[in-house]
Amino acid sequence: MIDASWSELVWLLLAVIAAGVVAGVLAGMFGIGGGAVIVPVLFEIFGVLRVPDAVRMQLCVGTSLAIILPTAWRSYRAHRARGMVIPEVVRVWTAPVIVGVVFGAIIAVFAPSVVFKVAFVLIATLIVAKMLFGGDRWRIADGLPGRPAMIGYGVAIGLGSSLMGISGGGLATMVLTLYGRPIHNAVATSAGIGVPISIAGALGYVAAGLPHHAQLPPLSLGFVSLIGVAAIAPISSWLAPLGARLGHALPKRWLEIAFGSYMLLAAGRFVVSLF
Repeated sequence: MIDASWSELVWLLLAVIAAGVVAGVLAGMFGIGGGAVIVPVLFEIFGVLRVPDAVRMQLCVGTSLAIILPTAWRSYRAHRARGMVIPEVVRVWTAPVIVGVVFGAIIAVFAPSVVFKVAFVLIATLIVAKMLFGGDRWRIADGLPGRPAMIGYGVAIGLGSSLMGISGGGLATMVLTLYGRPIHNAVATSAGIGVPISIAGALGYVAAGLPHHAQLPPLSLGFVSLIGVAAIAPISSWLAPLGARLGHALPKRWLEIAFGSYMLLAAGRFVVSLF
């Protein structure tokens, strides 16, 4: 399946290294696993490797969820050490986000690649609108809602994360800030949610991809590329604590603008791929 020149492979290697660096720093800063960076890079890599378009996006999403597991864990530990995580939110959301992730993995068995591209663009656009233009003006309440609403949010966060290939940080951060939680607490708590999302997501996409093994590149376990995991995960995981330190040092509005801008760029890449 690999049919690329040496120059193409060198550029791909550099892109993989850069993705690992950026994903690790962003994971710590924004409470995410870096999936919104990793998925577009993997999309280009698997394109050069001639992965069929019918499974290309699913392979990107599943590989991203596996890559961000150690990154999400290190990011969560770094934020928890600073006492910024809201533990009751992590407890309430853990089971519902796993349910949402399972739904997403089931969709991955049957849905075409375009579904995942559209999901990426729509979810990223929603997050961008909140971070860049909403600020503190977009607020539903000054306190978190009751348990039924929180469970519903958890399922939605898990489903959206599973379709987009992220650890849920962007979605969870948006929900928490809509209910008056400070951005730094929201980011830290979102990092905690990313751990169960990435575990359930990676396992779910492994299972979802098994019926499609004939279309997948070598060293793929379902919709998870073991080569992609081995190349990116160590770098991003190592740099996650650095991102956490940077995130806590930045003013609140700077953090929101940086987060929204980065999501806008990631969404734009997939808008282009739809045409």
